[in-house]
Amino acid sequence: MHRFEPKVRTWSRTRRAAAILGWLLAAALLAAVFPAASKEEINRSTILPASAPSQMATARVREAFPASSGTPAILVFADPSGISSADWSSIRQAVRELRAHPVTAQTEVPPLDALPPAAAAGFASSDGKAVSVPVLLRADASQDELNQAVAEIDQVLRRTAGAQALERAPGDPGLHVYVTGPAGIAVDATHLFQHADLALLIATTLLVLALMMVLYRSPILALVPLVSVGIAYTVVSSLLGAWARYSGLTFDAQTVSILTVLLFGAGTDYCLFFIARYRQELRRHARPSDALRAGYKSTAAAILMSGLTVSVSLLSLLAARSPSFHEFAIPFSLGVFVMALVAITFVPALIGSLGRAAFWPRIPRYEPDSPEAEQPGRISRWLGRTAVRRRTPVAVLGSLALAACCLALPHVRTTYDLLSSFPSDMPSREGYAVLAAHESPGALAPVDVLVEGGNAEAAIRSIQSLASVHKVQLVASRHDAQEALLQVELRANPYSEAAMGALPSIERAAVTGASAGGHAARVYVAGETAAQADTRSITARDTRVVVPMVLAAIGLLLLVYLRSVVAPLYLLATILLSYGAAMGLGWLVIRDVLHQPAMQGAIPLYAFVFLVALGEDYNIFVMSRIWEVWRRGQARSAVERGVADTASVITSAGLILAGTFAMLASLPIQVLLQFGVVTAIGVLLDTFVVRPWLVPAITALLGDAARWPRRT
Repeated sequence: MHRFEPKVRTWSRTRRAAAILGWLLAAALLAAVFPAASKEEINRSTILPASAPSQMATARVREAFPASSGTPAILVFADPSGISSADWSSIRQAVRELRAHPVTAQTEVPPLDALPPAAAAGFASSDGKAVSVPVLLRADASQDELNQAVAEIDQVLRRTAGAQALERAPGDPGLHVYVTGPAGIAVDATHLFQHADLALLIATTLLVLALMMVLYRSPILALVPLVSVGIAYTVVSSLLGAWARYSGLTFDAQTVSILTVLLFGAGTDYCLFFIARYRQELRRHARPSDALRAGYKSTAAAILMSGLTVSVSLLSLLAARSPSFHEFAIPFSLGVFVMALVAITFVPALIGSLGRAAFWPRIPRYEPDSPEAEQPGRISRWLGRTAVRRRTPVAVLGSLALAACCLALPHVRTTYDLLSSFPSDMPSREGYAVLAAHESPGALAPVDVLVEGGNAEAAIRSIQSLASVHKVQLVASRHDAQEALLQVELRANPYSEAAMGALPSIERAAVTGASAGGHAARVYVAGETAAQADTRSITARDTRVVVPMVLAAIGLLLLVYLRSVVAPLYLLATILLSYGAAMGLGWLVIRDVLHQPAMQGAIPLYAFVFLVALGEDYNIFVMSRIWEVWRRGQARSAVERGVADTASVITSAGLILAGTFAMLASLPIQVLLQFGVVTAIGVLLDTFVVRPWLVPAITALLGDAARWPRRT
């Protein structure tokens, strides 16, 4: 059909065996030689490039005041009835042990154990019900070192304050102890992702198995996608593990979690497209090998093109500056491409070896003279007939329906609040709540302000005058170099939009104050709030760069595959409209059903790349069938038959793909939950609105113009 269509060779028993054994041996050998991807993931405490302003400021602070810079783990001790003398004893003992036996990466702990009671009281809240003690860890500590440090701190606290202090429910009487601050939050976040992987894998496997059983009622067919995805996942995981260990590829636990869902979704889709066509051909051919050859000829090119389209789209993420986007590119594109190769080699070989028995107990019989051998199902025929005969109202109403869903887009609120993305019962988040209630929200992660060459005291007074600032303190100074490090404690949650909005005024106030009297001052702003602000600006930049690259890549591939200028334009337009509708509906679900006040800032770009790439998957399968039939007839009859032939399998594939992404919503991580919700909604819109109605109706309306300039 197409100039790059793969040659169809006889699927002899030898070739089938070679394909099956080849993939099994490749998976086994790679798994035996190389580490799994999950063993090589790097969960860093920062997800920003070194060129980000906050990271350059952090490096400057570290250079100027190495002893005062670092990642703090804040120990929060709280007692609803007030910190008692026994509580103070436990606190002093914990600090004494940390000073005598430093934990991994520890650089500094205030000598609270050696201070007189009056001085020690300075670490307590004004109501006397909480005490916070910062444990400073090295600024360049890796995530593994942070994990180890927090684990060791936990053991110290269990020995000194008792295990019950760390396990009491909020509101219970007695001493409560929490490890929070940037280090505690980073460690808890890492544990959430790591513990979610196995649960996600099991849940997704069971979901795919159940849906395949419902759709095909064949235990053998239900296992084919699972075996195929298992082989692809093993190969991809081993390749990524080797790449990470020997060539420096980096990715984190979130990447591995989404990769699992992506392979299950895309892999099951590819298997379904081949299985559905093979079942049709079994009714037309007496020999299963002939049916296999015919089914392979009509699906292999589309599956390979689909995999290539998704892979190239995901590779566009290499242009992103944010590591959280950039590091998705290689794992995801490699995963989808390997899955497509498995789908056009291993799956046909496995299904061909099983023959008609693969469909047991509903075995398709050889019925060349039966109308069912040539005709799709009644509902599928109705869909194709309606999309063609009522093409104008279908195209108009379908577009208006999606556009109506897009009306919610201006009301979407995004947030980069790291804390809000985690469960409320996460220990570090509970500790923050206690800290905010008894001291101030900004105590969790103060803003570091480095003043060079100016009047530090004047800078402190200028910053302190701001309404957004709770207090400012001088942490360290070097008179010989005219450098001073200030810590600014905000009145707002340091991860919130309000805190990020306060940074420009803090920087201006510092420059104005430090420059008083004609001094030439330079100011650097570092810390968690500054890092969150950089994340927001870099995400906006990545969106501006990646979105047109993805559209251009997909448009070019569609142009080559369909050999049409017109078709790629309206196919891209429909998928963009579908994406906007998915974002609008997704926001309504997040706000009104899940009762979450904002959407995580990374979701729009995450969802765009996946929905556009995966949406074009279905476009390719529908249009390849329409183009194939078009060669033998007129435009409208080709559209009607193309929709009828693909409606059932696309519906099945869409339900499974949406279900696999919806499994992300079961995780206690807000960014993955929201991503799963928006993506699942987008896939369902593609499955039930765009592919069976909108795209066919537009194609029928355009007629021969849809294939321009192609004539055959």
